[in-house]
Amino acid sequence: MDNKRRISRVVRIGRVPIGGRFPVAIQSMVKAKTSNVPAALGQIRKLQSAGCQIVRLAVKDLADARALKKIKQNCRIPVVADIHFNWRLGMEAIEAGVDKIRLNPGNIYKKEEVVALARAAKLKGIPIRVGVNSGSVRRKNAGLMKNKVQAQEMVKSALEYIKLLEGAGMRDIVVSLKASDIRQTVIAYRLMAERCNYPFHLGVTATGPLFSGVIKSSIAIGSLLLEGIGDTIRISLTDEPQQEIKAAKGILQALGLGHFGPQIISCPTCGRCEVDLVRLVNDFEKKLGAAQASGRGKFPKELEVALMGCVVNGPGEAAEADLGVAFGKKEGILFKNGKPVRKVSFRNCITELLKEIRGKKR
Repeated sequence: MDNKRRISRVVRIGRVPIGGRFPVAIQSMVKAKTSNVPAALGQIRKLQSAGCQIVRLAVKDLADARALKKIKQNCRIPVVADIHFNWRLGMEAIEAGVDKIRLNPGNIYKKEEVVALARAAKLKGIPIRVGVNSGSVRRKNAGLMKNKVQAQEMVKSALEYIKLLEGAGMRDIVVSLKASDIRQTVIAYRLMAERCNYPFHLGVTATGPLFSGVIKSSIAIGSLLLEGIGDTIRISLTDEPQQEIKAAKGILQALGLGHFGPQIISCPTCGRCEVDLVRLVNDFEKKLGAAQASGRGKFPKELEVALMGCVVNGPGEAAEADLGVAFGKKEGILFKNGKPVRKVSFRNCITELLKEIRGKKR
């Protein structure tokens, strides 16, 4: 994967570097009003505990902008200010000491305003994300974005904006090109990858609720990451922000681009399965997650655990994982590093696996 990765310019968001060969960073966005500092900080703490590395906050008005300084002072992860319509709010955010500002070319586009923001950000060492959204691209033909040139228009908008920033001496730039249509999103990033070397913030906008949103995001973001495109990601969901982090970690782990705890491999079950594998897998996942969250024991992040329900693929899959159990009727064979170790009962399976994961002896 590293051999084919698009090697972009390195940009530092606070203490988190993105681009180059640095790991893909996980982002999310606070959904509380920014001026409600206690609520915003409470959400940030939950996001950080879930594994968020960069957090963004909406800056709708002056009260939001002025709250950023206190939030920044009490936040351990980089803070990004999301600026729309009013360029002066961007200037306030820069003065508040945020770690990055996001500008939308669709609603902050006057040259003198963009240049002023770029110069102020450069002076403070604050990067700028050029955040293009299909729904807010400025265009003469209102119907233009509904046809096949949507991706091209997004790229054109980003390139024109980058030219303004570069003209003001700004080079710490991050780019995003988000549409709700996953095809147009993927096409836009591919086109942009040919035209600049700035790091990319990947995402699909307005994906919807949890289930459909994760599917859309996984297809688009996963496709791009497999091609080596992408340096930081945000999974946009109509749900609790912690779910965005869980989804992002799942995508990165599935692609081998991050390890956030033991990965469960389990069969879908069929008529050959003679144990309640669905209940077992769900219980194991919950107990494993609870144990990780509590800090009880040491859990290798790159561990694979297989739970298989029958003798067709079960022994092979269990043997290929670091740990695995292939069930027959009421009991199964525990495999460790490819070798069968002992029989385990269905009832005690989770306890035995957690002991093995912690490195404890039977």
